[in-house]
Amino acid sequence: MEFSSDIKNRLFSAVEKNRKTVLEAERHIWNNPESGYREWKTHAYLKEKFEELGYSLYEAGNIPGFYTEFDTGVPGPTVVVFGEMDALIIPGHPDCDKTTGAVHACGHNVQCAALLGVAAALKEPGVTDGLCGKIRLFAVPAEEMIELEYRTGLIEKGIISYYGGKQEFMKRGFLDGVDLAFMVHQTSGSGASATASSNGCIVKTYEFIGKATHASDPRRANNALYAATNAINAVNALGETFDDAENIRFHPIITEGGQSVNTIPDRVKVETYIRGASMKAIGALNPAVNRAFAASAASMGCRLIIHDAPGYGPRHNDANLTGIMLDAAGEIVGRGNVKYSEKNALGCSDMGDVSQVIPCAHPFLGGTSGRVHTAEFRVSDPELAALGSAKLQLLSLFALLSDGASAAGRVIAESSCAFSSVGDYFRYIDSFIYNGDAVFYEPDGSVKLKFTR
Repeated sequence: MEFSSDIKNRLFSAVEKNRKTVLEAERHIWNNPESGYREWKTHAYLKEKFEELGYSLYEAGNIPGFYTEFDTGVPGPTVVVFGEMDALIIPGHPDCDKTTGAVHACGHNVQCAALLGVAAALKEPGVTDGLCGKIRLFAVPAEEMIELEYRTGLIEKGIISYYGGKQEFMKRGFLDGVDLAFMVHQTSGSGASATASSNGCIVKTYEFIGKATHASDPRRANNALYAATNAINAVNALGETFDDAENIRFHPIITEGGQSVNTIPDRVKVETYIRGASMKAIGALNPAVNRAFAASAASMGCRLIIHDAPGYGPRHNDANLTGIMLDAAGEIVGRGNVKYSEKNALGCSDMGDVSQVIPCAHPFLGGTSGRVHTAEFRVSDPELAALGSAKLQLLSLFALLSDGASAAGRVIAESSCAFSSVGDYFRYIDSFIYNGDAVFYEPDGSVKLKFTR
C-alpha cells in the first residue's frame, strides 16, 4: 500500500509530539522489570499514563494488565494492538533487578512505550479522520513462558487458567468481538522483518520419586537422578524419528536434582517443552516422549508424575495483514530494509494462540542489539525501536481502517484461522492436559505405564 506524504506527516507528527512520553516510558519500564503475572509496577505506570490521556481502562483485576478501546465513531471492524509487559530472569545481565534477576532482555519495555505512543497519537486532532471501527489497545502480561512453578500455583489457586497472558485474556473474554490483531516485536539491527509462521509448544514437568540412601551404598536406593538422565537420553535417541519439516525441539532442564552429594537423590524434577510447527505434530510426538520418561522411571524402580499443560499455539501470520504491516515498515526503515521469509521460526509466543482464532500479524522492527534472551541484549536505538514502532503501528491502523476499512475487510474475508471460536480452541488445547502417575508396580512383579489421558 502506498502512503501519501500528507498521511505520513500527519501520523508521524502525532507520534513525535509525544516523543518525550514514549522515550521516558521506555526507560522507566526498562529500569523496573517484572516477570510474568508480577507486572504490578508496570501496570500502575501505564494505567496512570493512559488515564492522563483520557482513556477508560478495563483492568484484569487479580492479575496485571488491561485494555482500552478507541472508538472512531464510525461503524467498522475492531483491531487489537498488543504491548507485552513482562521481563525475563537473567541474573547475569548488568541491568537486571538485583533482587529478582528480572530484565527486559526481549524488549517488551519498548512494546509498552510504543503502545503508549499509539494511544497518545490517536488523541491528537485529525489523526483518525477518515477512519472507521474501533481500536483496542492491550497491555498484556506474561508472554515469556518462565517460572512455571509459580504460574502452576496461580492455576491451582484459580487465579489464572493458562500460563500465557494472551491466552488468559482470551479466556476472560477480552478479545470477544475482535476482528484483527497485531503487535510489533523488537529485533537487532535497523530493518524490519516477518516470517510466515513460528512454533507452538506443550509445557511439561516430570517428577521422579525414588528411594534415597547414603551414596556409599547405592544398592539400597532407587536413583531418581539416573532415571531422569536416562529419560533425557531416551528422548534424544528418539530425535532421529522427529519430522524435520515440523521443526521439533525438545530442551529439558533439571530444576531439582538432589540436595546432598553424599545422598542418592530420591526426588528429581525436569521441566521441558515440546516445540513444533503444528499442534498435530506436537500432539503426535507427546505420547512417545512420555513413554520414554515412564519407561526410564520404571527401569530404575522409580515413581513418575507427569504434568502436561498447553503451552502456546503455533503462530500463523496472516499473509495479507503481514503485507500491510511490512509496507508500513518500509516507510520507517526504507523498503530495501524489509525482509519476509516463508520459513517457520523456531520460537514460541502466545500470539500463536490468538492467531488460531483471529487473523494476526507479528512483524519485527530493529532498534536493539545483542542476542535476545541473553545478558548481551540492549535497546541501542530507542528512536527506531519505540518511536518507529508507534509510527509503524499507526500507519498500519490507517491502512486497515481507512477507505471504509476495505483493507481490513479483505484480510477478514480471505483469512483462514484454524478454529472458528475461542471456545473451540480452548477445548482442543485442554485435551493436552495430563496430571498423574505414569508407572504402576503390580503385585505380580509386572509394571504398567500410563502416560496419556
